[in-house]
Amino acid sequence: MTIGGKEFERAGHTYIMGILNVTPDSFSDGGKYTTLDKALRHAEQMIAEGADIIDVGGESTRPGHTLISDEEEKERVLPVIEAVKKRFDVPVSVDTYKSGVAEEAVKAGADLINDIWGLKYDKKLAEVIAGAKVPCCLMHNRQTADYKHFMTDCLNDLKESLAIAKTAGIGEHQIILDPGVGFGKTYEHNLIVMKHLDAFRELGYPVLLGTSRKSMIGLTLDLPAGQRVEGTLVTTVMGVMAGMSFVRVHDVEANRRAIQMAEAILKVREESIWDTLG
Repeated sequence: MTIGGKEFERAGHTYIMGILNVTPDSFSDGGKYTTLDKALRHAEQMIAEGADIIDVGGESTRPGHTLISDEEEKERVLPVIEAVKKRFDVPVSVDTYKSGVAEEAVKAGADLINDIWGLKYDKKLAEVIAGAKVPCCLMHNRQTADYKHFMTDCLNDLKESLAIAKTAGIGEHQIILDPGVGFGKTYEHNLIVMKHLDAFRELGYPVLLGTSRKSMIGLTLDLPAGQRVEGTLVTTVMGVMAGMSFVRVHDVEANRRAIQMAEAILKVREESIWDTLG
């Protein structure tokens, strides 16, 4: 698929989406990059470390986060999107579920809309994406972690998002799915998602995995957000093995190295099978 004029293979390699939160209250890095200069320096660092996409977010989506207005969100993300696109040759996504923010972000240069509500929060967002002809990432989410058959319900929820996208005229080649680790799920649910990532790939679309520094890792290892790199790397390697097309991460260099190592092993394993068979 094409994102921001760059080609991304739908399978066979895991790309890195680097997180650029221009928020005062994100769970891991809130307040670090709230000025334009700091945001640009961090974007430059992530690109140098191997980020393939920069994901700009202006509203924290952590549990218990404070909702902000469209205007406040625009004030945070639009200058950053414009500046990153002007200074760097890299695709930029905007992490928003609001049609008004998404529309202005695309005008500012955003190449992808990353929606944590899978087109179900703002009914106009699907039309904005279709009209702008930009790719989108549709994440699984629920208001409460109330399921009858967890994995089946998750997949059916994503199928509903896909139906909304199709009705709006969003092309199949424009869609990425996200299983939504940490959203509308219990700790156990999140572990189940990690164990069955292949089920999300079976829906037939590229899949993005977003686990970086999340509570699933913190609860497992009993560590604060700033000490969850190793746990994140484990989930990234599992994502590579399950065929995830993208990982969304804070620590770009460490995750790039983990991906590179995992992919090298997987490639050799395939070659060894053929060698054995003669």
